[in-house]
Amino acid sequence: MDRAIPFSASEEIELYQRTYYSLLRSSGEIQIKSLIETHAQMDSSLHIHARAEFPDMAAFVYSTLRLPDCIKSVRLVVLGQSDEVFLKAGLTDVEHWQEVSAPGRRRKYYYDGRETLAAFIASASDIDDLIPILTAYEIEWNKLNDLLERSGAAARLRQYSERGAPTSSGEREQLANDLRISLSDWATLENIWGAALAPNLLTIAAGRKHFALRLLAGSLVDYHKATQRWWNHIAREAGTVIGNRPVYFVSSNTHSFVNLVSGYALEHERELIDYIGEMPHQDLLREYQAIQAEEVKSSKENFLYYVLKKYCADPENVAAGREKERRETEVGITYVKSDRYLDVDAQVIELNKLIPERLDPRLPHEHVRRLQNSDAVIFNIDYPLGLAAYQILSEVTQNVDQIKGIYSLGKAATLNGRIGDVIIPNVVYDEHSQNTYLFNNCFTARDIAPYLVYGSVLDNQKAISVKGTFLQNRRFMELFYREGYTDIEMEAGPYLSAIYEISYPRRYPVNEIVRLYHVDLDAGFLHYATDTPYSKGKNLGTVHPSYYGMDPTYATALAVLQRILKRETRG
Repeated sequence: MDRAIPFSASEEIELYQRTYYSLLRSSGEIQIKSLIETHAQMDSSLHIHARAEFPDMAAFVYSTLRLPDCIKSVRLVVLGQSDEVFLKAGLTDVEHWQEVSAPGRRRKYYYDGRETLAAFIASASDIDDLIPILTAYEIEWNKLNDLLERSGAAARLRQYSERGAPTSSGEREQLANDLRISLSDWATLENIWGAALAPNLLTIAAGRKHFALRLLAGSLVDYHKATQRWWNHIAREAGTVIGNRPVYFVSSNTHSFVNLVSGYALEHERELIDYIGEMPHQDLLREYQAIQAEEVKSSKENFLYYVLKKYCADPENVAAGREKERRETEVGITYVKSDRYLDVDAQVIELNKLIPERLDPRLPHEHVRRLQNSDAVIFNIDYPLGLAAYQILSEVTQNVDQIKGIYSLGKAATLNGRIGDVIIPNVVYDEHSQNTYLFNNCFTARDIAPYLVYGSVLDNQKAISVKGTFLQNRRFMELFYREGYTDIEMEAGPYLSAIYEISYPRRYPVNEIVRLYHVDLDAGFLHYATDTPYSKGKNLGTVHPSYYGMDPTYATALAVLQRILKRETRG
């Protein structure tokens, strides 16, 4: 096999990483501004206008969605793995700080209400993720700060706010011109900030951003301890359920499997449709009517699952949420929310408690009827970030009796497809270990195609597991694409490193071609495209999968669940 890995493409990226890791060795605070030059030199595909005077709104929105709202007031971000680490550093009351979250990234954050944000990190991947996000946010904040004051836009915003009336289309166009952003970018800010748009822009105008960062501990042992405590919490909450039973390990999300086996959304179709009928915007109701009239190909089941999430998030439907949880318990689902370590929730699904009549109609009911004597469970986790995948799978395999299958479903960027496509790799280059893994993916296109309505299924693909979403540039992607790599994600490589250690009596190698063809383990990796980096400026900050992302999400979940049911009933 020709293993021409284009290392030269990542020189600027490696310089950036070396810079922030060397600074993080300091026991004190480091300034994010000291990273701006190497960040800009990297020419990240998520920050293509870092050097420009005008704002890179794609990068700003991407960063904003992956930081908690209080970030506007934060000066110092402190990184640590556990309460004990923060305690040793003198931050004795972190557990009493306000817990905050980001809409686009799962991570445990605690805010002191003044200027300090504590972030719990699970692996080095959190560092590789968070530092570029903070750097991009600071760069773009300061561009907006300059433009708001220089153009007079801040003064006009104050006038509009005092007036109390909504801004006119002409006023919005003028403000967008002042900030050197498009009207669509302005609309994006309105969408994510809502009524807080003017106050947030005035906060930006009030002063430049100067983040400081402090890493409290970063040894491999610290990360292992955090993962071990995450598992101990799960064992306490679900130990009697998972016990010494055979396990199908799934890394996906916490909604698709539950919806497919509980039947709650399908049983409450009328209430869900009445709910969307009362919404001010009727887009969802029109979509439902089009599905019923067979004017569109969309799945009614997927649609109801999407509405159910909105329905249960409504504060007026708390009782319905409790009823939903009770119904899930009846079909053998135990939900374990993450503790104060890794922000990774887990579910244990007992296969012998599934009720055929409640299953999604696309699943084979005859298999479920033969599961009464099965003692196997599905252990499903909310997919982790990067290297945390290796740590979690390693921890799980050390603590369960038998692993019968390992399946990973996750988001990816595609270099040859479209948003909504499903990608099935059988070659993975892992940036962490520098290994190229060759393996038999248990899934092929025909396993997904029956459930996928809008996208295409691309199997026999080559994937690269990168260290971070910002840590790629166009040259990097072009050189990998030339070598046939089309699938960019973050977890497959770490999972394959763990699978190697499950199968062989030594630690995974480094910088080798690793053939896993003869591993006696059912393993499958399915990625759905949510990003097309070759579309200039298009990334997860500007394109949200939203309702249409349900199509590949449920197509892949159905394929995994179908495989587990068939294998378990086969004996």
